[in-house]
Formats: sequence, C-alpha cells, structure tokens
Amino acid sequence: MREAKLVFLAFLLVCSLLQKVWSHGKQPLSKVNIHKATLSLLDLAHIKASPSLLGLQFQNASYLNPQYKITGKGFLKLQLINQRSDFSFALFSGGLSNPKLVAVSNKISFANPNAPVYPRLALGKSWNEMTVTWTSGYGISDAEPVVEWGPKGEDHVHSPAGTLTFTRDSLCGAPAKSVGWRDPGYIHTSYLKELRPNIIYEYKIGHRLNNGTYIWSKQYQFRAAPFPGQKSLQRVVIFGDMGKAEVDGSNEYNNFQQGSINTTQQLIQDLENIDMVFHIGDICYANGYISQWDQFTAQVEPIASVVPYMIASGNHERDWPGTGSFYGNMDSGGECGVLAETMFYVPASNRAKFWYSIDYGMFRFCVADTEHDWREGTEQYKFIEHCLASVDRQKQPWLIFVAHRVLGYSSCICYAEEGSFAEPMGRESLQKLWQKYKVDIAIYGHVHNYERTCPIYQNICTSEEKHNYKGTLNGTIHIVAGGGGASLSTFTYLKTIWSIFKDYDYGFVKLTAFDHSTLLFEYKKSRDGKVYDSFKISRDYRDILACAMDSCPSSTMAF
Repeated sequence: MREAKLVFLAFLLVCSLLQKVWSHGKQPLSKVNIHKATLSLLDLAHIKASPSLLGLQFQNASYLNPQYKITGKGFLKLQLINQRSDFSFALFSGGLSNPKLVAVSNKISFANPNAPVYPRLALGKSWNEMTVTWTSGYGISDAEPVVEWGPKGEDHVHSPAGTLTFTRDSLCGAPAKSVGWRDPGYIHTSYLKELRPNIIYEYKIGHRLNNGTYIWSKQYQFRAAPFPGQKSLQRVVIFGDMGKAEVDGSNEYNNFQQGSINTTQQLIQDLENIDMVFHIGDICYANGYISQWDQFTAQVEPIASVVPYMIASGNHERDWPGTGSFYGNMDSGGECGVLAETMFYVPASNRAKFWYSIDYGMFRFCVADTEHDWREGTEQYKFIEHCLASVDRQKQPWLIFVAHRVLGYSSCICYAEEGSFAEPMGRESLQKLWQKYKVDIAIYGHVHNYERTCPIYQNICTSEEKHNYKGTLNGTIHIVAGGGGASLSTFTYLKTIWSIFKDYDYGFVKLTAFDHSTLLFEYKKSRDGKVYDSFKISRDYRDILACAMDSCPSSTMAF
C-alpha cells in the first residue's frame, strides 16, 4: 500500500508543478512521451472506475479524498464525453519524458458509442438556409444521417445529410499523423432551406439504421435569420482564441486556456440575448491532438446547437510548411486546416480557402482568412473587395470586417517590437478598401487581449470622439478581441495615440443593431459578463454616401 501511495503522490506532485509552467500555445499533451511508455505494473496499485455503463455523458465536480496522504487512496469524479470508444484510467510514474504504466482501471462504456452528438449550427450560403453539423460513429454503410425539423408547433420533415471523414493520410505531419491521431468518427452536415425569417424552428439529429429503426438526439431549436435589411433587434458576439478546458475541474497540466470555460459559461447564461457567434480563429488549440476537437464541440454544444456558430481560420488550425499557408510555421500540429474545414461548416466557395461573407439582417460580415495571402492582386483580395463593394448600405448599413490575425492595429508587445503594430504588410493593401467602402469596424483575434482604436485611416485618428459617434466615421474602428481564453498577451509600454481602451483580461465583444441608424458595441469580461467598454454609432445611411478622404473615386469636370 505504501508503494502505491508514493506513486500516486508523485503523480499529483508532477501535475501540480506542471501547472506553473508557462505556455503560450504549446499543446500540453505534446510534452508527454506517450510513445515511449513502458509497462511497470504494481500489484499494490489499483484503479477502479464506476459506473461501467454511461448514457450520453457523466458529469460532476472533481475532488480528492483529503485523507489520501495517510491512506494512499484518492477519489475523483470526472466528466466523460462520448468519443465513440470505451474509456480506461491509467496511473503513471516516471514523469513526462519516461512514463511508466503502474495501473489500469476497468473499462467504462457508453450505451451507444456511435450516437449522434454535438450539433453545431452555421448559416448557409443564402440568408434563409441553416446548416446542422454533427459527429457520430455511423458511416454511410451503417446508417443514413437525417435531420427531423420544422417550425415550432407545425409539421416536421426529414432532410438528408452528407457525410465526411478523414484519415491520417489527409493530414500533413506530426503529431496529427502520429501520437496525436485519433479516429474522428464521421461528420454529417444537413442543409435546412427556405426558412422563414425570424421564425423558431425545432430539430433533432439522427440516423436511420439498416433495419429501418431510428437513433435520435434530444430536440433542439433555433431562430431563423432575419431577411437581409430587415429591421429587428440583432445581436452578434465575436471573439477569438478561446480553446477548451475541463468543466469538471480536472485541468490539464500546463493549462494555457484557463479563461475558456468562463467565456463559454457567460455566453450560455446570456444565450437568450445572442443571435449569432463568430469564433475568429484558434478554435480549440488541438495542435494535432485530434481528440481535442470532440472535447471542444462538446464544450460549446449548448451555444452552437442554438445559434449559428461561425468560425474563421487561425494559425493553430491552418499553418504548416509547404501546404499553401501564407505562414510557414508548424502551429497547426500537422492539421493544416483539415480539422477546421471538416468539423465546422462555413459558407465558403472552397472551404480550403476560408473566406466568406454573411448577410444577417442589417449586418454584412466579410470574413477573411489571414492564413492565406490577402495582398492586392490575390484571389482573396478580390473576394474582400467584392464583399465590401456589393453591400447595399441603405438596407445593410453595418459593414464589419473580421479576421484572425491583426491586419489593422494592435499595441501587443510582439507587434511593437517589429515596429508594425500589426501583421507585417497587414494593412498596406486593405486599408484603402476599408476606407473606400467605409467599413465601420474591423475585428481580430490572435493577440490575446482586448484593444479598441479611434476611427483611423493611415495611422491618423479621424475623430476625437470616444463613445458616441454621429454621422460618418471617416475611418474604421479596429478591435482586438483575442481574449477568449488562451494565455494573455502583454501590451507594449509605448504609448499609441490611436489606442482608446486596452484590457489585459479575458473577454468578448458584442454588436447590437437596434435599427438602420443605431449600433451599440460592447466589450464584456468573461469573469462576470459585465460591460467594461462600449461605444455607439448613430447615423443616417446618407452619411455613408458622403465622400471622405479616399472613400469616393476621383472625378473631373465635364465640358
């Protein structure tokens, strides 16, 4: 018993020490040399797991028996999610570099490991289309994926779904193709079309088995999008770089996404006042450890199953050398975009090129992909200009540019040291588009803090106002909203005259369009959901038609 007690205590001590190790985006699992693990079973060490059969999930808070130092026994209650296979718990000694397996528990199974789980909504390519994506263990030869849906209180219909998956060969490198590999199951997407604006719809996801019976999820509901230009209360939350953490308190060692649970919980608590969410890159920081995507989709299910959960591509989803990424680093852990493109739907013409537009009532969102070249003359540049130029500002006055990396302005010390205060070449090509088409707000992630600029063009503030803007802005307000949950980024000590508000904390931003003339912007902290920064824009659409510097084409007198 004493030997087992010492092993258990050593395990706890290692985890405790590792919590203090600094990490800024390094996947904690990458530190474990699990491929070098050896057997070192001890007769006196024992792990028992119960119950042995679970439904969809089992959740409780974790705790340790306070007497474990004396008795050598400890107890934990954990959340397990359905990941299409059995679970066992293992006890290791030897540290991270030389793990030795000391004891293994009995197996814990799910009643139906193949069950449809974690539905996630996204807007389709037209305003009146909603897509539903989910994960299961059923391939196309096992069962037919289907969604049962319809207006609340009316007849429901069945719509089929397409099925995708991928193999190791689809990925680009280690750890995604090696120790991080895990069978992702099957990803299904159904397209619910010809929706009536602002109507509540009910739906459930399921599979028709070969014997004619059905497997169904519980019932969910969502509100269909408003018609483009429609006047109604429209509320959109935007943030980046959230990641995942353990809601049962059993945090990973070296946890660098500690704010993610607070952000998730704040959104869940305020879900009745949210119509759509944008998670603008660095989604779950799986970095090649594929099981983390199941963990993340389970975490955001209460949000993504109710409102559209739109994502953008970040460096931790896409970047890998020699794969067409604009940056040649290895931040994706070998995923090279495959996971993000498969696990979530976006209405891009080509999901390998993660740029797209969204029309939502009085909003037009132009979503860029900073992991592909955006400079003048590129395919993406042409898309961005078309997205900005084609909006009817009388009907959709609120024009928002969204991207992962900061292409505008940031006081992060990392950018200040380069002297650019943004991605190098970030705004050189795009600022003339923002100005010409009068983009109201540009929002970015990547830098893990919050910052708001004045309305700005070519490094010059175009207004001295800070909270109540009236008429044309004559520039674009740039926002960094990368404090979704990952380790915070420090600001430079240099004073930037264009920076109005900075916050070294976790949080998210919210846009509320009351009508065609009034937009409210709010920054909320994840710790309490309270507003810590805000401004309002009030104007008539004719203000947008008026020319400002570089916002209208030059003209000559006719003779």
